[in-house]
Amino acid sequence: MRFPTTRSRAVSLLLAGSLGALTLAAVPGAVPAGAAPGPDRTAQKGGDYLVGRGIADVTGEAAEVGMMGYSSFEQKATGIHQRQRSRAFVVADPASGSRIVYVNADLGMIFQSVHQGVLARLKQRYGSLYTERNVLLSATHTHAGSGGHSHHVAYNLASLGFQKDTYQAIVDGIVESVAEAHEDLRPGSITLGRGELTNASVNRSKVAFDRNPAFDRAAFPGAIDPAMTVLRFRQGGGDIGAISWFATHNTSLTNKNTLLSPDNKGYASYEWEHDEKGVRYLEEAKGFVAAFPNTNAGDMSPNLHLKPGSGPTEDEFENTRIIGDRQFTRARQIYGAARTPLTGSVDARMRYVDMEEVTVSGRYTPDGREHRTCPAMVGASTLAGSVEDGPAIPGFTEGMNSPVAKLLEPFRIDPPEWLVGCQYPKADLVPTGLISAAVPATPKVLPVQIVKIGQLYLVAGPAEYTIVSGLRIRRSVAEELGVPVENVLMQGYANAYSQYVTTPEEYDLQQYEGGSTLYGRYTLPAYQQEFSRLAASLRDGTDTGRGPTPPDLSDRQITLQTGVVMDNPPSGRAFGDVLSEPAAWYAPGATVTAEFVTGHPKNNLRRGGTFLEVQRLVDGQWDRVRDDGDWDTTYRWVRINGVTGTSKAVITWKPPAGTAAGTYRIVHHGDWKSLFGKVTAFTGATRPFRVG
Repeated sequence: MRFPTTRSRAVSLLLAGSLGALTLAAVPGAVPAGAAPGPDRTAQKGGDYLVGRGIADVTGEAAEVGMMGYSSFEQKATGIHQRQRSRAFVVADPASGSRIVYVNADLGMIFQSVHQGVLARLKQRYGSLYTERNVLLSATHTHAGSGGHSHHVAYNLASLGFQKDTYQAIVDGIVESVAEAHEDLRPGSITLGRGELTNASVNRSKVAFDRNPAFDRAAFPGAIDPAMTVLRFRQGGGDIGAISWFATHNTSLTNKNTLLSPDNKGYASYEWEHDEKGVRYLEEAKGFVAAFPNTNAGDMSPNLHLKPGSGPTEDEFENTRIIGDRQFTRARQIYGAARTPLTGSVDARMRYVDMEEVTVSGRYTPDGREHRTCPAMVGASTLAGSVEDGPAIPGFTEGMNSPVAKLLEPFRIDPPEWLVGCQYPKADLVPTGLISAAVPATPKVLPVQIVKIGQLYLVAGPAEYTIVSGLRIRRSVAEELGVPVENVLMQGYANAYSQYVTTPEEYDLQQYEGGSTLYGRYTLPAYQQEFSRLAASLRDGTDTGRGPTPPDLSDRQITLQTGVVMDNPPSGRAFGDVLSEPAAWYAPGATVTAEFVTGHPKNNLRRGGTFLEVQRLVDGQWDRVRDDGDWDTTYRWVRINGVTGTSKAVITWKPPAGTAAGTYRIVHHGDWKSLFGKVTAFTGATRPFRVG
């Protein structure tokens, strides 16, 4: 995540000024929310559980909306390369009735707004069966999705405020994936596999990593976290899904890309689901589900040459495919060799913590003394960006400890001396914790959670953790639980978002990650303490309490983004007309291109559907063989005339090697809006062409 540029601060000021279908009775053995947790119970002999999987579309607005991740005003969506999806797994222990929900979505972050929205919808549908305690929502951290789905201003700047339709698509899609997994619950088993992947990440902040003690550095000889942990899900004798955790930023695509995409982790999922298992996402029976979540990826980059869009090649889309393929290939190997059954209870703990006001015990601090966290403040180093994954702002460099440059003086809100001292040596940019009472800039009350599936523990944190930060949290939790540290995974990007978490030693250097550690030098020790508290509760079968309630900010959202006024076709044309036909014949590997008269894609996001189809003529019928969720297609929306509301859709398809010879056509589905607000669907098709 990049914090916005100087122009973003100006927009911040502008925004500031503008300022139960299934009941428990129907679920045998279900444990009501708030019930006193009991002791550890062993699941069925052999490690059998009830398991289910689901998948759904979470793609937001595909045009004229700022994208989420790089916080660049210039990066506005212009179409779709691949749709984004939510992948859900439900695991239940038949012996106790306890269950957990695990979700991994092709999103930049799970903002607290989304967490609140999903939980509210699940409560409506399932009562107290699925709650904040046993539902874990995580993101892959793609930087190529639609923005505007946070309730905090700092993360909506590049999208010019809150985007309701994108937010709703994300919430609806996640809930739909959970519902599918719930309906899919069957007796099954989970086995665990482990391995390493060493050619899909590089440490983008090694100078900060090297500040850590030798004991920590020794855990990562290559200055990367190569660990890949894979769960293999089966129902009866058949494989139904996999979760493959690996730490690397989902930033193979740069901020020059304007097509929505799940990036390298999304490609890994697609390769396993679509190419390997034959999943067709628009069909009702979707089949195998392969999630590729992140862990402690705060300083892990897929750009192996340490510059945006570099490594292994100089082509960002090819890099996306290669890094995704490396994750898929290694995960499939580990999956095939997974022999360790998960056995034991299914359980979870979650509480909210005011991260601006944590008193941290000396047990967790480097000097053994008590310290406190601070009200959130964004550092000047944040504007420099991580130059390995995103461009720097001129005049700002990683490691800045000096006062903010005169460039930001008109927008500066001077923090008091006590806050400057608390955040030292951070060069202050914006004390978001002090202004959030008036303008909800960054979060204050955050969820911390531990989910237990047999002998595996997922530590779910609402931030981006560097590899040593993740290691220290895992060690603290493992020590409290009395389990091997390899049985504890750091699940970052979970349930909310609050930028980065560095070690105190890394924080002192004020690289990009340190400048983006909101709550001061002792942010990580505070997390170690709070997660240890949850671990002790899980171990002892006690309840920690819910903690302070995070505010519902849904009624404080505004947007400066204009909506669709109307659509008009060019003179003498109708919606769906073909403006540019494909050639008569193509060889595999060539690019087929067609252009259509279209309406604005905001008129209908077509979630669960498609803006395009590649169809093949078979026995006199046109069969769909590709859609806008496929790797080898693109859908681009191009404005022709902003005054008249005229636009076109440019659709491409690159038939891969092995494409069946035959007759094909391109079909475009769209929707146009009249001046009076009526939205009408249309479909257009090209003339047939040959491939092969």
